[in-house]
Amino acid sequence: MAKDNLTAVLHGIEDLRLEQRPIPEIGDDEVLLAMDSVGICGSDVHYLQHGRIGPFVLTKPMIIGHEAAGVVAKIGKKVTNVKVGDRVAIEPGVPCRYCDHCKQGRYHLCPDIVFCATPPYDGNLTRYYKHAADFCFKLPDHVSMEEGALLEPLSVGVHACRRGGVGLGSKVAILGAGPIGLVTLLTAQSMGASEILITDLVQSRLDVAKELGATHTLLLTKEQSAEDTVKLVTQKMSAQPDVTIDCCGAESSVRLAILATRSGGVVVVVGMGAPEVKLPLINALAREVDIRGIFRYCNDYSAALALVSSGKVNVKRLVTHHFDIKETAKAFETSRHGLGGAIKVMIHVTPRNTNNPVKF
Repeated sequence: MAKDNLTAVLHGIEDLRLEQRPIPEIGDDEVLLAMDSVGICGSDVHYLQHGRIGPFVLTKPMIIGHEAAGVVAKIGKKVTNVKVGDRVAIEPGVPCRYCDHCKQGRYHLCPDIVFCATPPYDGNLTRYYKHAADFCFKLPDHVSMEEGALLEPLSVGVHACRRGGVGLGSKVAILGAGPIGLVTLLTAQSMGASEILITDLVQSRLDVAKELGATHTLLLTKEQSAEDTVKLVTQKMSAQPDVTIDCCGAESSVRLAILATRSGGVVVVVGMGAPEVKLPLINALAREVDIRGIFRYCNDYSAALALVSSGKVNVKRLVTHHFDIKETAKAFETSRHGLGGAIKVMIHVTPRNTNNPVKF
């Protein structure tokens, strides 16, 4: 019987500790997972630095981590979709399944959704973690655990492109070349976008974007006005973008997205910044530019897995650093400061090259 359940617990601002937690007991519809790979997300870092994101406030110790994959160690009585030994990716948000949002297929808007590492709910940077079986996705043999963990950010990219209506021949601008901007780039390519411009303040990230297939890159400075940047975007692309996807959340970035998008086009706001911002709304109204937000993802994990398993999308390039769970503090430092050109930092919960969880 396993006893070691080393767990990364956020106790407060700048207070992340490794400690032993009890191995959870599973319900009839749940599985116990021996966790393998957990990616560090910007939201994890934000909770560490600020203790909150918008209305979600850390009020008690919380297990961190939500981009994850593991091996099924035990299954509940009613579980039929996976078996012990299966390698699975974890969709981290489990809704009630009964409210109007759930019944209408928009379960990510469920007011009672339990989402990993969003207060007050625990995440999965732990040796053993339980999860709803129907929100676990079996990985084909040729898809790695790291790729399984990366289905979480990739699903954000899929949801953003679907909300924006990206399709064959679309001209797309992506603002921000961090991990979410890059997975959005990969998704837009797979959906048939013919031209993709991506912007950032850091040249090294634009170099990666170019490597991943961006047709245009644009290095910005904080001093540039949105109006001047619009001219540069128009000069680089064959026409104004049909869809602009903001992956920054800064007021200046959302403003740029609206002004740069062609009349009748769509702006998708992915990045979350200040609760209230000043925007050129009349410009958007007069040109019928749709402004759409996204919140996480919904019915997108299967598509993300299909993109990876088919080879249409290669997320491996995003992983730049690897750490053992015992090095969690160092992993977070690397991610939050972008050390060594960090894009996606991956924490390996079980020793690498072993996929044999303890039998229960």
